[in-house]
Amino acid sequence: MPERAAEVRAGLEATGCEVVAVAQDAAGLTALVRASGAEVIVCDIDDPSRDALESMHALNRDEPRPVVLFAEKGKPEQIAAALEAGVAAYVVEGLSPAKVRPVLEVAMLQFRAFQGLRAELDRARANLAQREAVDAAKRRLMADEGLTEPQAHRRMQRLAMDRGIKMGELARAILARS
Repeated sequence: MPERAAEVRAGLEATGCEVVAVAQDAAGLTALVRASGAEVIVCDIDDPSRDALESMHALNRDEPRPVVLFAEKGKPEQIAAALEAGVAAYVVEGLSPAKVRPVLEVAMLQFRAFQGLRAELDRARANLAQREAVDAAKRRLMADEGLTEPQAHRRMQRLAMDRGIKMGELARAILARS
């Protein structure tokens, strides 16, 4: 085990963290994380390769967890690629075991904040798609039945209430009919 990896492990264990798995490389990282049930992923990589970052991206997509990357090299493009792959903290050399826990805590907070933003973005996209569907359905009613926009909107509201469904669901039904 490289010296930095031993220091990181010692820092984790000294602060009460349990190391549940150790991977020799990033291949199969997602499966290992899934099998181990790890809450936080700590990676020690001298020079993060494209393949390692792709594995971390797959991990972030399939088994999202906070990822802390300890590396020997920290070129700006490597750091940017790591953050794009879902790494919450990128630490270059000079880490003492006593600082491991604070780095993990920051990474977990950063990860939670990012997950919250991702959920908010997903909700906003769903709301936008629903509004677009409602607008398209109103345009269809206006064209097919010669209604004004307020009349089409009121009709959709009444139909949705009568059927006990949401406006978005009604809009999709209107748009689905030929």
